[in-house]
Amino acid sequence: MTFNPIPVILAAMEIRNIAIIAHVDHGKTALTDAILKQTGALSDESVSMDSNTLEKERGITIYSKNASVFYKDTKINIVDTPGHADFGSEVERVLRSIDSVLLVVDAQEGPMPQTRFVLKKSLELGLKPIVILNKIDKPAANPNLAHEQVFELFMDLGATDEQLDFTTVYAIAKNGTAKRYLTDEDKDIMPLLDVVLEKVPAAKSDLKTDLRCQVFNLAYDNFLGRMAIGRIYEGSLKTGSNLTLKKMDGTNETGRVSKLFTFHGLERKETEEAVAGDIVWNVGLPGINIGETLCLNTEQEALPAITVDEPTISLDFLVNNSPLAGREGKYVTSKQIKERLEKELEVNVGMKIDFSGEYFKVYSRGELHAAILIEQMRREGYELQVSQPKVIIEERDGKKFEPFEEVTIDVPEVSSGVVMEKLGKRKGIVTSMNTENGQMRLVFEIPTRGLLGYRGEFTVDTRGEGILCSHFLEYRPYTGEIKKRNVGSMISMATGKALGFSLFNLQERGDLYIGPGVDVYEGMVIGNTAKGFDMAVNPIKGKQLTNMRSSGADDAITLTPPAILTIETGLEIISEDEYLEITPDSIRLRKQGLTENDRKRSTKA
Repeated sequence: MTFNPIPVILAAMEIRNIAIIAHVDHGKTALTDAILKQTGALSDESVSMDSNTLEKERGITIYSKNASVFYKDTKINIVDTPGHADFGSEVERVLRSIDSVLLVVDAQEGPMPQTRFVLKKSLELGLKPIVILNKIDKPAANPNLAHEQVFELFMDLGATDEQLDFTTVYAIAKNGTAKRYLTDEDKDIMPLLDVVLEKVPAAKSDLKTDLRCQVFNLAYDNFLGRMAIGRIYEGSLKTGSNLTLKKMDGTNETGRVSKLFTFHGLERKETEEAVAGDIVWNVGLPGINIGETLCLNTEQEALPAITVDEPTISLDFLVNNSPLAGREGKYVTSKQIKERLEKELEVNVGMKIDFSGEYFKVYSRGELHAAILIEQMRREGYELQVSQPKVIIEERDGKKFEPFEEVTIDVPEVSSGVVMEKLGKRKGIVTSMNTENGQMRLVFEIPTRGLLGYRGEFTVDTRGEGILCSHFLEYRPYTGEIKKRNVGSMISMATGKALGFSLFNLQERGDLYIGPGVDVYEGMVIGNTAKGFDMAVNPIKGKQLTNMRSSGADDAITLTPPAILTIETGLEIISEDEYLEITPDSIRLRKQGLTENDRKRSTKA
């Protein structure tokens, strides 16, 4: 591996550090891509900030990413952040390392739940955002109304007078255009960069004091090992420097920087030295963690710690022991799964894992947070089983507390009744209700338990026209039992290949998860039952033939297409006594006890 060194950024060159924050799908990445391409930092039109395969497929940002551009003799470091609440830990630590934020808001949708979350964090840190009203070309876009809603949100979140005096830029990120006023001509993205230079303060470049650099992100390279991404606040950092690492627990470690990189576009470029105000990668300190401070000596004071919100759900990761185990996976042992999870902890600070039991208990920020990890492992060749996600309940002074979330729902008016009814049964309380142009926006406060397993049901109830977004609020007193949709499992009592004749008869009893020709085994869940109780069935039973009747004598069988399981849907519908079986090629649902006798014994126990 070779690197092309770039010149050291001279102290005379100003540096601006900004983060782009927004609700999911409001245009952060499109805006960043436009900046990179128009400043010459990206020559390949096919390259994007969302370079991860899962990010491209899902159209969302999962991991924060760093880039830099040079504009009018100024280096602008840009951090693109995730928009989904499950990856809020990425946003929190990024905001500590920058000088201002670009708050992107869809001019049609206005502020959404994650908008509130990221803006609140930014205002609390004393940052003064620049508001970008994006997608102003949408037919239903209303930039003036969106601007009013953003202003009201600033007020609600306790913004200072200075923060309330924010600058607004209007953009069509997909076209690569931005402008100061709605009446201006659409040309390019440069008006936004001019605003950044005008409104964002230059990073302090105090080179006379000793080095202090704080880590806000981690990365891993198979050749270089653990890499720390940090902001230099004071002094300069040089390759080969002997440093003191001030740990979060107050202890000190010593180490040496073996390699140093800065950003140039999306690429990391090796350099010999970086100065105060810049964002750098450093290699050579394997024990380094987020929030820790790099100093020249032990007498220096550490920078204020970076805290991350705690996980809200847990699920168990186990070795796959189904009858079909080991056929498709490359990594199938407990040791291999453990090593992979340990590697995940190197960079995923929003996740915690307990390795002390028979299985590995993974604590995550939400179902999507866990699902992304499972999907990554599946694509890497791992086989495993996971249990039903459960909300983390805390004990305080002898009383139980549980996480609550704020849920914002946009639905057609005709669907609002069923949504309100079902979330009401799940302990949801309506805090806001607005109607406009036949669309209704409902805001609920609901226990996280009430949301688990609801998103799929919501899609059906709203015929795919509803939008549901949520973010963590706080822990509140436990609300008691929550009654959810009651469906049972259709459990295979035989092992073999599923036949169309049998599935045709079974589809009247519920929704099937498999089609004909699929391998099944005893104890595998092949569908659900509408009546709410488990049912043992035989999906491999064929039609009985006699000398008076042939296989082709009956009418052709018409099967309803099955509801193919994904990791997300599997985590939603899984019951407490089931496992979700994950392999590189298959996703199956199964009972923990495969035989009927096993299930009876576990029920009695």
